[in-house]
Amino acid sequence: MSDAIDKALAEIKFDADGLVPAIAQQHDTGEILMVAWMNRDAIRVTLEEGRACYWSRSRQKLWRKGETSNQVQTLKEFRLDCDGDTVLLLVDQDGVACHTGRRNCFFRAWRDGGWVEIAQPLVSPEKLYGEKPT
Repeated sequence: MSDAIDKALAEIKFDADGLVPAIAQQHDTGEILMVAWMNRDAIRVTLEEGRACYWSRSRQKLWRKGETSNQVQTLKEFRLDCDGDTVLLLVDQDGVACHTGRRNCFFRAWRDGGWVEIAQPLVSPEKLYGEKPT
């Protein structure tokens, strides 16, 4: 498996910081859940474990989706775009994807000249993390 993952990594165009944008999409509905960043290690872990792992730019470390909230993303398929500079993770999202407690991170829509919240939290961030997220 390691050789296959090395071949996969060789096809990905990482930016100057060694990162690639990663879109997480619910595999069966097509719902876009979130956008995050992955480095080589995050991709390797994701492909080896079958569970989404990302690179946290704020914490400067790997984080497995759901490690503190238990809202895990199980990988169904890993895709690479035509330019090789963006990856798509088709996942099965357990619970909510957004740290705000919403199903996805795209809960604000530009309407009538302003941002409107179009989805309410399904669970409080305090319940997910034990504290209010920043």
